[in-house]
Amino acid sequence: MNWRKLILVVALGLGSTYTFAQSNLLNAKTPDQIGEKTEAELIADNDKPLPYGYVMDRDILMGKRVWEYIDLDERVNFPLYFPVEGDVMSTKERQPLYNVLINGIKDGRITEVYSDSYFQDKKTLSDIESSLVLIDTSDVGREYYNAGEAIPEEYITKTLIEAYHVDAYKTVGYWYFDKRQGELKYRMLGICPVVPDVYTMNSEEKDYIELFWVYFPASRDVLHEAKSFNNKNSAMPFSFDHLLNSRRFTSVIYLEENVYGDRKIKDYMKENAQMQLLESERVKDKIRDFEQDMWNY
Repeated sequence: MNWRKLILVVALGLGSTYTFAQSNLLNAKTPDQIGEKTEAELIADNDKPLPYGYVMDRDILMGKRVWEYIDLDERVNFPLYFPVEGDVMSTKERQPLYNVLINGIKDGRITEVYSDSYFQDKKTLSDIESSLVLIDTSDVGREYYNAGEAIPEEYITKTLIEAYHVDAYKTVGYWYFDKRQGELKYRMLGICPVVPDVYTMNSEEKDYIELFWVYFPASRDVLHEAKSFNNKNSAMPFSFDHLLNSRRFTSVIYLEENVYGDRKIKDYMKENAQMQLLESERVKDKIRDFEQDMWNY
């Protein structure tokens, strides 16, 4: 192999990591035009999320709602997590999923936000912000406060939940068998970031909470505009809408709707992590086998 060509290929490959998903990259005449599209280009792109088809209730032969846990320590789930910690690539076109959700809520583009996975109790921005920030003072700061004096800034500590604090995501979705098309399908209904409780951030044992639940179908436009990294081809990034709809992640089922008031797997498989994982796989197989059994004669 020609070593000059090899070096050139490697250099181009490294360079592509710094030009990820930047629209108008090849058409820009100046660097400040990178990432900006003209009105004509936006019209030509006509880039919208693929609409869901209408499903009649009587066409659903079997349906099952399940809740899943997406661990961000799993390598395949990294596109949902990175970039974090103010990375140079954390730009408008490449952000972690948490920033996309929280910014959409702050901008008012994501309005269907709830405190539970059944989407009954709405959650406001002020409710969410109270769970994101903790302002406290040191012992020296309290002495200033007790003396009736202003507390210097250096004695005030501020703890803020950031994207790198997100430990996992929880999702709720609906598996159903469409008898009209003869196919098992999945429809995501909601997604929730799991973060440490801000009041236990500095303790040895952190408590993890469900920050908020976003109703997925109502947030698809925002998730479609945000892009995640495609490791095989950086010129064709995945939108978060496509990534989640196509289930490009690994997860564990921790709850399925059941007659016992939707009790969690850990509530009846107590203190046995292996049995909990096996029960999660049993639920997956039960859903998957329904489609396979339809074609047995």
